[in-house]
Amino acid sequence: MLRVGLVQTCTGIDPAANAATLVAAIGALADQGAEIIFTPEMSGLLDRNRARAAAHIRCETDDIVLAAVRAAAARHRVCVQLGSLALRADAGKLVNRAFTIDGDGAIVARYDKIHLFDVDLPDGETYRESAAYAPGDRAVIAPMSWGGLGLTICYDVRFPLLYNSLAVGGASVIAIPAAFTRPTGVAHWYVLLRARAIETGAFIVAAAQSGEHDDGRTTFGHSLVIDPWGTVLVDMGTTPGVAIADLDLTQVQTTRTRLPSLINSRAFSPALTVLSAESTHKVRAPVAQPDRATVS
Repeated sequence: MLRVGLVQTCTGIDPAANAATLVAAIGALADQGAEIIFTPEMSGLLDRNRARAAAHIRCETDDIVLAAVRAAAARHRVCVQLGSLALRADAGKLVNRAFTIDGDGAIVARYDKIHLFDVDLPDGETYRESAAYAPGDRAVIAPMSWGGLGLTICYDVRFPLLYNSLAVGGASVIAIPAAFTRPTGVAHWYVLLRARAIETGAFIVAAAQSGEHDDGRTTFGHSLVIDPWGTVLVDMGTTPGVAIADLDLTQVQTTRTRLPSLINSRAFSPALTVLSAESTHKVRAPVAQPDRATVS
């Protein structure tokens, strides 16, 4: 059995206050016997005012939230999956980076969010996450004493090939820290997370942002733990706080044996030409799956 802790936060625009919230939550969950604690996406700062946020965003070595969480992990002898932080990268852009921290406070894995939300909506609204953030370029599995921990962040959940890669690479638990908006949360949160659990045969741990934030946004909450069969074990609702779940990791192999989709999967052509009596058109198909995830 693996005891995991979840932190559901309403992260604001003051990194010092956010760090204090995380440190208190880590202590409370460690006291309840958590072996690894999961926090949401953007745990250190959530501010859509880019000019104001820029004053607080630092490089990894200078980030006060990362330093505080590492110190708390070492003090309580507990691992922490820090969902993500906004950090300055060498190339000039920012990165949305997750950290796996061990019970000594050491960083054992890093993951930069691969999929960035860029969209032009019919009402004229445009979102360009790539304008500020550089995407990651590799799947990451953190090696833990109990098995592989797959790392993803929020919007990644809409790209199942990443999760297939993590499962084939040996992940038995996959983290999906998030800051889902309420409309997309109501429509898609549960179905997407349950689908990722079912298709990978892995536990999903999704720590989420929740509530009315200082910058004016509203997030969905409902941090979840889902077992490999797709059963929701924990749903934290919309109130910030902490929760505990016990994961029976033997369920991973049992479920993958009952539903061996990972080994039954076959490579296929990345494009298909569809011919009909009336028309000829191209249909894009997913690219063939990679052999396995990169382990970091």
